[in-house]
Amino acid sequence: MKRFGGFRPKGASLLVLLFIVGISTACSTGNNSGNNAPTTDSTKTSEASTNTAAETKEEEPKIVEIRVWDKPAPDASTKAVSEELFAKFEETHPHIKVIHEDETQTREKFMAAVAGGEQPEVFRPAFPDMQGYVQAGIVADLTDLVNNSPDKANFIDGAFDMATVDGKIYGIPNNMYTTGLYYNKKLFANAGIKNPPATWEEFAETAKAVQAANPGTFGFDILGMDWGDWHFEYYVWQAGGDLTELQPDGTVKLKFTSDATVKALQYYKDLKWTHKIVQSNVLQSYEENNKDFYTGKTAMILGASDGFGAYVGKGMDPNDIGFAPYPVGPAGVGPSQAGGQFWSISPKATPEQKQAAFEYIMFMMSPESQEAILQFRKDNGLGINPLNVLKVVDTSKYIDGLPADFVAGIQKAAEHQQLEYYLKSQLSPYIVKPIQKILLDKNADPLTELKAAEALAQKEVIEKYNKDILSGAKSS
Repeated sequence: MKRFGGFRPKGASLLVLLFIVGISTACSTGNNSGNNAPTTDSTKTSEASTNTAAETKEEEPKIVEIRVWDKPAPDASTKAVSEELFAKFEETHPHIKVIHEDETQTREKFMAAVAGGEQPEVFRPAFPDMQGYVQAGIVADLTDLVNNSPDKANFIDGAFDMATVDGKIYGIPNNMYTTGLYYNKKLFANAGIKNPPATWEEFAETAKAVQAANPGTFGFDILGMDWGDWHFEYYVWQAGGDLTELQPDGTVKLKFTSDATVKALQYYKDLKWTHKIVQSNVLQSYEENNKDFYTGKTAMILGASDGFGAYVGKGMDPNDIGFAPYPVGPAGVGPSQAGGQFWSISPKATPEQKQAAFEYIMFMMSPESQEAILQFRKDNGLGINPLNVLKVVDTSKYIDGLPADFVAGIQKAAEHQQLEYYLKSQLSPYIVKPIQKILLDKNADPLTELKAAEALAQKEVIEKYNKDILSGAKSS
C-alpha cells in the first residue's frame, strides 16, 4: 500500500531500516508485530519456533518518542482534519510515538520553555523569529536532511530562504503568505494593457494609461495613513536599501537618509504630484484602499496573497483580480514581504528523535496531507490561502473561481522575499511623518524630512535601545 506521507529519505536511520526488515517478514495484513511472522514448516520444533520469535523480537525497532507543539485548540476549526492526519501518521509510522502538545503563540512562552529545559523536539516558529533562534542556538541544522530528501523539490522556489542562515537550513516551511501588486484586469483591458508593470517607470505609465481609459478611477491607491511605512519599506527595498540595519553587536543603525530611502520617498512624491495617479485622500485607511479596489475605483493596490477571498466576498469578479510581484526599482529588485511559519527541530533532540521528527514534518507537509487539509477547509466553508508552500499542490482546485494565473503570480512573488525592517513597531511613527508630509505638501523635500525624522528617532529610540543592548552584553 502506498505510504500516505510520500516521504522517501535517502539516508534512512538504522532504526527505520530495522523496522522495514521487521515488517517485511510480517503477514500481508499489515500487522506490525514482528513475532507474528508465519512459519512454513509445521514440523519445526517448539524450541526452533521460540528462537525464531526471539530473533524477530530483537529486530523490532525501539519506539522513538517526540513532543510536537501542534495540538489544535479544542475549538479550532480544523481540529478534525488535524486529528485525522495524526491518526494516519500513527498508523503508518508505528515506530514513532508523537506526543501532541498545545502550541503557544507567543515568543515569550516558547523562550520560557527553552530556559526551563522543556523545549519540544518539534515546534513552529514564525518567519521573523528564525534568525534570532538560529543565533541563540535553539534550532537544529536540518541542511543534510532537507537536501537529501527528494521531497524538497515539492516546495516552491524561495520557500526555505527565510530559514536559511549562512547556507544552512534551519526550518521547513509550514505555511506562508507573500505580498505583491493587485491589479484590476478589467480596468487594464479597457486601456489595452494585458500585463502588469515590471518597473517603476512602467508602473507610473501604466497607472496613467489605465486612469485615462477609465474616467473616475485612480491608477493606484497609495498607503499614507498611520501604517504608511508598511508599504513604503517595499519601495526602499526596490531601491536597494532598508530602513534599519542590524549590526553584528546587536545594535541598530538607522538608514532613513540613505540613498535608497531618499529615492523611494522621491518616487512617492512623484506618484502624487508629478504623475498624479493616486487617490484624492492619501491619508485614508487601508480598509478604504481595499474598498476602492474591490469596487473598481482604483486599478492597483499593494496587498497580501490571502486577500483574494475577501475581494471576491465583497462582490469582485474573480477573473478581474490579478496578482504580480512588485515592479523593480533602481536596484533591479522587487522583493515581497515574507510572512508565515516554519517547522523546526530542537538541537537537543537525539539523532533518532531528529530523524523521527523529520519524518513527521515531511508527512504533514506531503501533498496528500496538504490536499486533505485544503479539501476539509473547502468542504467546511473555511478560508483558504491561495499560496501553498508546495508547488505540486494546486490551490485553484479548492477555491471556487481562483484563476490559475493568480496562483502563478503569487508563487512568482514568493521567490524573492524579505522580512520587515528591524524595530518597526518602535520606529514606525517616525518614518510615517515624512511620508505623509511629502504626500500633503508638494514643496516638501524628501531628504530634509527624512533627516529630521532620523534625528528624532535616533534621540528617542535608538540611543536608549543601543545602550541597553551594549550594557546587557557587558554584564553577560
